Amino acid sequence: MMPRIFFVGAGCGDPDLITVKGQRLLEEADVLLYAGSLVNPELVGRSRAPIKRDSWGMKLDDQVSLMVHHANAGKNVVRLHSGDPSLYGAITEQMVELEKHGIDVEIVPGVSSLFGAAASLRSELTPKGVSDSVIITRPAGKTLEKDQIREFSRLKGTIAVFLGAGHLDEIASTVEYPPDTPAALVYRATWKDEICIHGTVATIARQARDAGIERTALLIMGGAVDPQHRGSVRSHLYS
Repeated sequence: MMPRIFFVGAGCGDPDLITVKGQRLLEEADVLLYAGSLVNPELVGRSRAPIKRDSWGMKLDDQVSLMVHHANAGKNVVRLHSGDPSLYGAITEQMVELEKHGIDVEIVPGVSSLFGAAASLRSELTPKGVSDSVIITRPAGKTLEKDQIREFSRLKGTIAVFLGAGHLDEIASTVEYPPDTPAALVYRATWKDEICIHGTVATIARQARDAGIERTALLIMGGAVDPQHRGSVRSHLYS
């Protein structure tokens, strides 16, 4: 039988937001490779794995080598990712290398910071008459030469920008939104030190600076994050 490694989504911060399956796998793990400070230490502490390694600073080859070695030795190996592994989790390159070594991978979803942020903002991302779509994207940077944020802003929908806390001024000047378009920034969604900021495209960068937020925050733009829209249109589901 092919050895298997589990890629588990830890959720976005609150340790109780991990799935039941993810929690069980944590408890059964012999080896836990976790995503550094992005994963709540309480979750790491819940695992009884005798071998725990922080992947911060580890090269891909080193991570793969560690997982392959223990999986081939018959150990239960869990790779614990923050949020949901399928969103900016860099899992594809890991799976490709593991498959080269004859290792199977099973992915266990987690609660993305997008949904944690929406819950903290008490916002529905797709309220009727306001937004029918959610666009998930990120700004250009070290690992992305060009983004499509300007093009996406021409569409009517909710835009969630990951990895953009250090580029808020640039994003605000790029989008083709009216300056008063609602915007919200959530720092460390569902963590105990979470900060939620409501503003507009024109003000959100300044508000972030005033709050000292430079990283680990999710930007959401569009009418869906405007508290004034709450309850303004009733869905057919409850009509």
